[in-house]
Amino acid sequence: MPITDKQKKLLALLANGEFHSGEELAETLGLSRSAIWKQLNGLTELGLHYTGISGRGYRLNKRLELLDHAKITAALDDSSRAHIFLLEVHDQLDSTNSYLSQKSQQGDASGIVCFAEHQTAGKGRRGRDWVSPFGSNIYLSILWRFPESGLGEIAGLSLAIGVAVIRALNQLEIEGIELKWPNDLYSQGKKLGGILIEVSGEASGPCSAVIGLGLNVHLPATEAEKITQPWTDLGRLPGSKKICRNTLAATLLNHLIPVIADFETAGIAAYLDEWRTLDSLKGKPACLYIGNQTIEGIVQGIDDKGLLLLQHADGLTQAYASGEVSFHNATL
Repeated sequence: MPITDKQKKLLALLANGEFHSGEELAETLGLSRSAIWKQLNGLTELGLHYTGISGRGYRLNKRLELLDHAKITAALDDSSRAHIFLLEVHDQLDSTNSYLSQKSQQGDASGIVCFAEHQTAGKGRRGRDWVSPFGSNIYLSILWRFPESGLGEIAGLSLAIGVAVIRALNQLEIEGIELKWPNDLYSQGKKLGGILIEVSGEASGPCSAVIGLGLNVHLPATEAEKITQPWTDLGRLPGSKKICRNTLAATLLNHLIPVIADFETAGIAAYLDEWRTLDSLKGKPACLYIGNQTIEGIVQGIDDKGLLLLQHADGLTQAYASGEVSFHNATL
């Protein structure tokens, strides 16, 4: 169900996390008390939960900061602003990646940035769902065209994107985040976010990429019950401060856009050393899953092409271009 105009107006009133009487809400929105109650119940379908107390009214269980196009664009630096063709903020999409993939197929310009408050069919790796409650996290996709590069030449882009995300978090004094090959963000062994890059084009070029980022900011525990692996969010990190989602959105773009814009020239080589300092897997026993095949070994980092290096029991180290990695004795 798409979010309705009445729900949007109701959310704007309740976003401050304070109690609002049913009478006040009904009068402001021009609805009956029973209609207000119905609209409130509809919010739970978006992953938003509220409390109602007789004599006090209703409030959201967690204060909500809605993404604001004007605030995000005002916080962009000149370099990012120059490379962004269009920035959109949507209340709800099936998936930001799917939305921009359609635009890519239609021939839309490079440099389109898309945020959504809620995804009804958020996409993780290998066809998994990405839990996407309303107004809780960052769901971001960027459409970019690489006129001089083929599919193989941008193969390491997800590693560079991971570096850019951590640079942005460090600028906001969020530290201790690591990268798990090829495209996950982790904190203390728990998943914080993920990167999904979907490419199309020719082997020798040109090609296009839809670069997706899902980052947990304030993930409600009730929604996280659907997640089958250890998880965390920025609000749960040690020493975490109040996080402004609009500032976070702009800071991410200020680091992501230059990395993407320069990647055709710089390539993966410019980010290898930094990525290696953030590697959460190096030196650890792990399983690599490729289709129905399971390969065990000790992770030895990445090679200069960004491929995973896995040392087998016989001492031989082999490089792998794809696959799903799990730590031993843990489902990550």
